[in-house]
Amino acid sequence: MLHPHTIGIVGTGQVGMAAAYALFQQRIANELILIDRDRARAEGEAMDLMHAQGYVGRRRVRAGDYADLARAQIIIVTAGVAQRPGESRLELLQRNVAVFREIAEQLDRHAPEALLLIASNPVDLLTYAMEQLSSRPRHRVIGTGTMLDTTRLRTLLAEHFQVDPRSVHALILGEHGDSEFAVWSQANIGGTPIRGHTILGKRCDQSCRDALLAKVRGAAGSIIERKGYTNWAIGLVIAHLVRTIQEDQGSVLPVTTRLDGAYGLHDICLSIPVRVGIEGAGAPLPLPLDDEERAALAHSAEVLRGFIDGLGLD
Repeated sequence: MLHPHTIGIVGTGQVGMAAAYALFQQRIANELILIDRDRARAEGEAMDLMHAQGYVGRRRVRAGDYADLARAQIIIVTAGVAQRPGESRLELLQRNVAVFREIAEQLDRHAPEALLLIASNPVDLLTYAMEQLSSRPRHRVIGTGTMLDTTRLRTLLAEHFQVDPRSVHALILGEHGDSEFAVWSQANIGGTPIRGHTILGKRCDQSCRDALLAKVRGAAGSIIERKGYTNWAIGLVIAHLVRTIQEDQGSVLPVTTRLDGAYGLHDICLSIPVRVGIEGAGAPLPLPLDDEERAALAHSAEVLRGFIDGLGLD
């Protein structure tokens, strides 16, 4: 029987452990099972987290094998080769698909009913790969998509207008990468549209919006240039996504999922607003995009589709 508070994490690198820390610290998981090719590393990370129980309450964190994931309701996949400075997410693809073949085989054997959250990059293509490689229903494989990009945009807009980021309603959709785009037609602060309006004495015109989107697109590269990797924000994104699923919130989030007709797109994985709950990815939200945004979404799909044929997944 699946246990809703048993969470598996495949990959104990920077992203995997940022997610583990967030889940542990926020008391989202009662049991965390860490899987890594380097068993000693997974054991060390588990021991380190376990020593903080005095501050968060009784929680079990342990290293394990794939067979130990049989009870896990949710399994987070962060494994893969690391992104190099200056390397695009798409360039990671071929090196990571081979890793995913092995993971999919093991997860199908030992945890066929678990819901999979994919956070490895390039996330859209690896979510597609996992859906193809795994025998579980497609709606039970979700990528973190543009959730991170979306919170980056909301944070930047909040700084510009000097408001709480939680009062900013704006989305980044499409590829989690260079072809992503902002849905400016729907962006607002407390219900007031950002485009064409003065909010609290400030405006964000076209040049302002272009600059903010450029910062969002370049954020990962800027961080990697300075510290070698990104981890803390995506760890919090993963924890939020896990809580959304556990509590069956039905939240609408920009996650990576398979499109089969929505927005006129078929057989492609990228981020659109989707209802997320205990069963995984539900129905997409029919967001009224303007013509420019629809073209940007189609472009994102075209960029990603250019790599799918070379995956050898049929």
